[in-house]
Amino acid sequence: MEGVGARVIRGPDWKWGKQDGGDGHVGTVRNFESPEEVVVVWDNGTAANYRCSGAYDLRILDSAPTGVKHEGTMCDTCRQQPIFGIRWKCAECSNYDLCSVCYHGDKHHLRHRFYRISAPGAQRCLVEPRRKSKKNAVRGIFPGARVVRGVDWQWEDQDGGNGRRGKVNEIQDWSAASPRSAAYVVWDNGAKNLYRVGFEGMADLKVVNDVKGQNVYKEHLPLLGELGPGRTGPHGLQVGDQVNVDLDLEIVQSLQHGHGGWTDGMFECLSTTGTVSGIDEDHDIVVSYPSGNRWTFNPAVLTKVCSGNLSASTSASGSGAGAAGASSSSGAAFAVGDLVEVCADQERVKALQRGHGEWAEAMAPTLGKIGRVQQIYHDNDLKVEVCNTSWTYNPNAVTKVFSSDGSVHGNSSGDRLSVLLKKLFESHVTGDANEELVKAAANGDAARCADILARSDGARADVNGVYGGHTALQASYNINHDHREHTCRLEAAAQNGHVEVIRALVEAGAEADAEDRDGDRAAHHAAFGDEPAALRALAAAGADLNARNRRRQTPLHIAVNKGHLGVVRTLLQLAVHPSLQVC
Repeated sequence: MEGVGARVIRGPDWKWGKQDGGDGHVGTVRNFESPEEVVVVWDNGTAANYRCSGAYDLRILDSAPTGVKHEGTMCDTCRQQPIFGIRWKCAECSNYDLCSVCYHGDKHHLRHRFYRISAPGAQRCLVEPRRKSKKNAVRGIFPGARVVRGVDWQWEDQDGGNGRRGKVNEIQDWSAASPRSAAYVVWDNGAKNLYRVGFEGMADLKVVNDVKGQNVYKEHLPLLGELGPGRTGPHGLQVGDQVNVDLDLEIVQSLQHGHGGWTDGMFECLSTTGTVSGIDEDHDIVVSYPSGNRWTFNPAVLTKVCSGNLSASTSASGSGAGAAGASSSSGAAFAVGDLVEVCADQERVKALQRGHGEWAEAMAPTLGKIGRVQQIYHDNDLKVEVCNTSWTYNPNAVTKVFSSDGSVHGNSSGDRLSVLLKKLFESHVTGDANEELVKAAANGDAARCADILARSDGARADVNGVYGGHTALQASYNINHDHREHTCRLEAAAQNGHVEVIRALVEAGAEADAEDRDGDRAAHHAAFGDEPAALRALAAAGADLNARNRRRQTPLHIAVNKGHLGVVRTLLQLAVHPSLQVC
C-alpha cells in the first residue's frame, strides 16, 4: 500500500524545477490532500503538493517506512523476513525474492527479469533485466549527511539549539513495524539520538549538506498513485467508497480488537452508509458518517456499496497478483493471518494428511471448525491455530474463509461469514484473566473487575496486566496524527469514565501512570474522552496530570485540542501547569 511515510523521488511528469533539490533528491510523503494530490516534505526542508493521479510527479523509492510487508516471504540474499516495502520476485527462478536494498545492490543474476510487487495482493509488474537498465544516484538524508532540526522537531534542545548541526551516522528503524524510517544523528555538541525520517510522514531533520545514497534503477520504481495514492490497499477499498457494516454486532466487536475498538457511539454504523475518508498506516479504514463522526474499522467488517445500491464484499486480487503463500489444488492462496475452515469429513482429512503432518485422533475436535493460519512451511503445509491448539494441515484439507487483508472468499455472504466467525470466537475462549479484566473495565463492570482480581487460583488477573497493548486503567485507542485528523479508538475504564472501576482498580494496586505504546497514560485517555470525573479520580490516586506522551502532549493539550471545556476547567482546578509547550 502506497501511503504516508513513503520515501520518494521525482517521477516522469515532474515539472517543478528544483523544489526537490535536484533530480534524484529524496523526500517523504507527509499526507494526502485528496486522491489526486499529495504533500511531500523534501529532505532539504521544502514542502509542496504534487500530482499522484493522471499525471505522476513522484516515484516510490522505499515504502518500508509505511509498514508495507509481505508476510511469509524472505529476501534470499540478506534473509530479511518478512520483506518490507517493495518485493522483487525473480521471474526466472523458482521462489527467489529480493528486498529493495538487495535488488538495487545488484544481488542475484543481473540478466534475470524480476516482478515488482508493491504490496501484498497488488498486481505484479514485470521489469526489464537490470543488466540493460541504467542506475541513478539518489541524494538526501543518508549516512554522512549534515543536518539541522526539521519541520516536525519535538525534542527540545537535544541538538544544542535551533540551527545547530549534526551528522547522520546510520539509517535505522524507528519501530519494528516501520523499517528505515529514522536517522541516528551525532550532534556537534556530542549528543546522540534517533530521529524520524519517514515514520508517520514525520520529518524531524532537514539536510544542509546532503550525500549520495544507494544507486537505484529509477525506471524500475513504481509511480506514487499507481495503486491509488495512499488510499487503496489489498482490501480493495479506497477514499470515497461508500461502505456498510453488515455483520452481526458480536462479530464486529470481536474483529474491532486491535483495529480501533468499539464504543456505543458506533451503533450508527450498523444502520447508516458511510464514506471512506482515509486509510491509516495499519491499513485500517477511517469512515465518515452524516452525523460528522469518523470511526476507524478493521476492513474485514466493511462491505462496499456498489452502483445501484447493491453491496458487494470487499475483495483483493488474491493469488493472481503473485502474492506469497501456500496454495491448494483449488487455487486458493494462503497467507499468515488468513481464517480457514477445516474440512468436516474425517476420512477425507485423514487421507489428505498422509505426508502432510499426518493425522492424530486429538485433531478430531477441529473438524469443521474455523482457525487462523500461523505459519506456511516450505512445502506449503499450513500451521493452523484452531480450538486453542495448533496443527499442521495439508492446504487441501482447509478452505479459506477470508484473508488477513480483509477480503471474503468463496460463497461467504455476510450471514454465512457471521456464522463461521461465531464458530471461531466460540472455539477461541482464551481464558486470559488479563483480557477478562480489561474487557470488564471497558464495560464499566466494577463488580466483575473485583471478582477477577479476588480469585485465589491461577485465573487471577494482574491489575497492571496488559491486553491489546493496554492495562485495564487505560483506554484501548490510538490517536492517529496525520496532521489533520484524530481517530479515537475507545474501550476501557478511563476513556469511558467508569469512575467506580477506576477506584476499584487503584485500590487493587493499579499504576495510575502506566504508559501504553504511545506513551499515553490513563489521564490522557480520560482527557480525550471528555471525562472530568475520571480525571478527578485519577488525581486522587496520585496520577501525574502534567505527564507528556510520546508526542509531547499533556492531558491539557489534548483537552484543548478536542474542545472539552469541562476537562480543561477540571485540570486547571487540579492545578496543572497551563503553559507547557508541545514543542
